Amino acid sequence: MTDPQAAQQPPPVPDAAARVRTPLLALITAESLERDYQMVARRRAAGGSPPGGPSKAAGRAGVVAVALVFGGLVTLAAVETSANADVDSASRASLIERIEARGEAVRRLQGRISDLREENADAEADLLELGNAVNAAEGQAAEIGAASGFTPVVGEGIRIELDNASYADPDTEHIRDSDLALLTNALWSAGAEAIAINNQRISSRTAIRNSGTAIEVNSTGIAPPYVVTAIGNRDTLSSRLLETSSGAAFAVLAGQYGWTYEVDDVGEVRLPAAPGRLRLLRSAEQATESGRHPEGDE
Repeated sequence: MTDPQAAQQPPPVPDAAARVRTPLLALITAESLERDYQMVARRRAAGGSPPGGPSKAAGRAGVVAVALVFGGLVTLAAVETSANADVDSASRASLIERIEARGEAVRRLQGRISDLREENADAEADLLELGNAVNAAEGQAAEIGAASGFTPVVGEGIRIELDNASYADPDTEHIRDSDLALLTNALWSAGAEAIAINNQRISSRTAIRNSGTAIEVNSTGIAPPYVVTAIGNRDTLSSRLLETSSGAAFAVLAGQYGWTYEVDDVGEVRLPAAPGRLRLLRSAEQATESGRHPEGDE
């Protein structure tokens, strides 16, 4: 027959390696039964209830209840773990999707940055080209303004001072508009780049006229002594002046009527612009490629 003492012995507790391989629920159940058997054994040794008594039944019922509760907790934990795994998986997928979307947005922005850089480089090139065109236009305008007389100019040149003889007859022997015009033409021929008479700039529309015994330049009256300033090469301008036909004719008139005539080289000559009112056109005609008015063509 089976020994009752042997039948009531607790199941052996596995060693450390076996504990690692034993499922958690089985391990907890085994350890709980072991503690229950130890408690019963101590009670028997102390003269407690016999085997199969109320204490043993109550102990076993408690173990079963604990095992059931623990099993429920384990099951609930497994369910929650599975749910959390699903949530984590969904969160991970959502995060990956967001990362990919942000990456695509970054790539689009980088492409846009590259396009903007190219557009900026093209705009800078266009701006540089436009700046060169503006500089060229301004230079051309300055040259045209200087040649036409409507831009102030500075440069080296000569200064000529004229005056009538003290004994000259005002009606016949004084300097007249034609005499100043003759001197001006001589200066242009000698290489002058800009000319002014008594600070009145000679322009493409300047008129030198007599008004009685007075002379007007740009419709502004001037009085002797007449100061004619010209910008040009001061080393050659005064010498070439007398070599021109107009300059030689003026020198003859000056000697004939006793005009004082002094020429000085000047390192810096400042000439103003001609009056702005002279720039207003009173009339104009359209010319063809041949330079003739259309109505004059046959």
